[in-house]
Amino acid sequence: MKKLLAIAILFGALAVNAQEKKEEPKEGWKRAGNISFLFNQSAFNNWLAGGTNNLTGTLGVNYDFNYAKGDWTWDNKILVSYGLTKLKGQEAQKTDDRLEFNSLAGKKASGYWYYSGFINFKTQMESTYDGAGNQLSHFFSPAYLQFGPGMLWKKHDNLKVNLAPATSKLIFVHDHFTENLAPGVSYFGVKAGETSRYELGAAVNAYYKFNLMENVSVENILNLYSNYLEEAKNIDIDYTVNVVMKINKYLSANLALQAIYDDNAYEGFQTKEVFGLGVNYGF
Repeated sequence: MKKLLAIAILFGALAVNAQEKKEEPKEGWKRAGNISFLFNQSAFNNWLAGGTNNLTGTLGVNYDFNYAKGDWTWDNKILVSYGLTKLKGQEAQKTDDRLEFNSLAGKKASGYWYYSGFINFKTQMESTYDGAGNQLSHFFSPAYLQFGPGMLWKKHDNLKVNLAPATSKLIFVHDHFTENLAPGVSYFGVKAGETSRYELGAAVNAYYKFNLMENVSVENILNLYSNYLEEAKNIDIDYTVNVVMKINKYLSANLALQAIYDDNAYEGFQTKEVFGLGVNYGF
């Protein structure tokens, strides 16, 4: 828990010290979203240095719908992304697959502090296979659900940190991934013959979005979790940075970085980088 608090405080300090525009609070619904399509393409013809023709595309949706009235605040975010890459002479392969929903409600306590409750759900939309064609995962397997009470520090919609010291976490999987597991082996933390896993721990969720310079925005999403019931010092980390460099109303260069540490899935850091020319539509 001390490590989670230290990381959260550091994140908040960096956010507070950064330059930002002051936002006046407004009541009622506030909705904002963006649909983007990232495109990368390489073509080679008699290129002696070598290379394989390839085509990559990633479709993403980032949508916020927030509500504020009196002492109450309610923030919701939907994140969806799906990407494919096609190499010449090979079948198309999935490069990105994310479906996530976040909901955070709070009632003002004092200053920027709120009594809060949150829900986070995430899964993937399509199956994943290894190099031999074996299915590794599919929709709702695995699926993650977190919820719990806590305290929210919120300066405005683009700067907030939620501390939830009593968070329940459920991991759901389909039974065909666990029915033939050997004793002592697990699938995303779920034991042989079971379809779910329950954890109780502490969660820190932080969000900070700012303009680095004109037409360049940076969005940071940090999720930390420590399971009290098993190896509490081993903290799960999910950190995403989205950088949008606008060219005009519809075109931009987009960079998305994500780092995940979850030893139930993989003993080490998982990292992802997606960069390309983006076609964007705000709504």
